Amino acid sequence: MSTMQAAETIVPKPADDGKTALSRAGVLPAQALRALIKQGEIASDGEDITEAQIQPASLDLRLGRTAYRIRASFLPGAKATVREKLDQFAFHEIDLTNGAVLETGCVYLVPLQETLDLRATIAAFANPKSSTGRLDVFTRLIGDRQVSFDAIEEGYSGPLYAEICPRSFSIKVRTGSRLNQIRFRRRGSQPFQADERPGRVGDRALKELHTDLGLVEGEAAIREGLNLSINLAPASGAKLIGYRARRYAGVVDMDRIGEYAVSQFWETVEPDKDRRLVLDPHEFYILASKESVAVPPGYVAEMAPFDPLIGEYRVHYAGFFDPGFGYSEGGSPGAKAVLEVRSLDIPFILDDGQIVGRLVYDRLTEQPDTLYGQGIGSNYQGQGLKLSKHFK
Repeated sequence: MSTMQAAETIVPKPADDGKTALSRAGVLPAQALRALIKQGEIASDGEDITEAQIQPASLDLRLGRTAYRIRASFLPGAKATVREKLDQFAFHEIDLTNGAVLETGCVYLVPLQETLDLRATIAAFANPKSSTGRLDVFTRLIGDRQVSFDAIEEGYSGPLYAEICPRSFSIKVRTGSRLNQIRFRRRGSQPFQADERPGRVGDRALKELHTDLGLVEGEAAIREGLNLSINLAPASGAKLIGYRARRYAGVVDMDRIGEYAVSQFWETVEPDKDRRLVLDPHEFYILASKESVAVPPGYVAEMAPFDPLIGEYRVHYAGFFDPGFGYSEGGSPGAKAVLEVRSLDIPFILDDGQIVGRLVYDRLTEQPDTLYGQGIGSNYQGQGLKLSKHFK
């Protein structure tokens, strides 16, 4: 089957079936998000939601006016609101209107400008933006009476909050800063639990998708998703395989692009003659996958949660891949997966080519009207080993 034929079959344009992107099961694309905004299911208690916040299959969330320094992370549970818990655990308030520094090792809770009033068939899921994860800023979404982080149940109506904990660098944020993003899934006729994924692509279909469109170069290792391996061998002419965060390096302003010298905040990780890397406990590394990957236009992908069966480390904090990431019709996959790596409690040895994570793919309810990298200021299209956009 030719690439063009595959694109027509597996990545369909909107079907002429009388249905819209809001009436099929799967992840909602940008045009469906605009419809939810127009209908008031996604709203704002601050400034109006802007077009710049809308990504091909997700919406950037904006910090509100106040941050609360809290004693510890928490979930509200099924019977409480976040505000009720916040009254118990907040130490002090921080005004964000003119910008403020959030210190490493501290936990903050920030009410977001966006609010939800979802219909009964739509749930929401969140993750840090790529630039947030690459700065080792741990952030999670919380909603009233929710029992999980980063998961908002079907039919939710209420405010949203971001829990923020800078790990390596202190950060400066302000009202309107965008640290995390939210995406929406619609189920079919049957209810689903928060941890279920309508539109998830199974291994058999994923193999067919790879055969027809090419998710990686060459043979794909597919088992409960697309398996990715670590690259510890430098590219031709390169002298490094990654970066390790420096401690006590200074403050990063989350809204300043191309501002900071790499050497002030990062140590380079050079290749070992045995193509091996020992992860020091609790140190933060930026590494890259050996494979270049692609996400076809009708799909999204995310890095699966860390698997303790393959080692006591995690390889992502953001891990969401928009439709069109690394994809070129008729071309080879064109972007590495950048991995945010931390060994949890003990030193851990990685060898070049070792499987370290997996991408799981989901179908969109409709091909988005905008793709990643096509005129929307995408910072990581075609990336290799790359730090966040804040660095020169």
